[in-house]
Amino acid sequence: MAVCDKCGLPEDLCVCEEISKESQRVRITTDKRRFGKVATIVDGIDDKDIDLKELSSLLKAKCACGGTIKDRTIELQGDHKEKVREILENIGYSSESIDVK
Repeated sequence: MAVCDKCGLPEDLCVCEEISKESQRVRITTDKRRFGKVATIVDGIDDKDIDLKELSSLLKAKCACGGTIKDRTIELQGDHKEKVREILENIGYSSESIDVK
């Protein structure tokens, strides 16, 4: 059985990811791009504890949009601020740690 290096618990009982989700300050903003297109920017997620690729895929699937990861930020095509906030709260981020601007 594999044991987590950080908390010492078995990997199926590991709480490191939940603890890191609660301690992060996530900022969700929009940015106007070329030709008047809007992009939603999700910033402030620590990529050491959270798999950004997996989170990006989840957000893109739930919002039905394209997107990418650039410089430890997730960029989604379109204005999805409220939907992203709801998704992050549903997967364990605390509502106090999410700033929507």
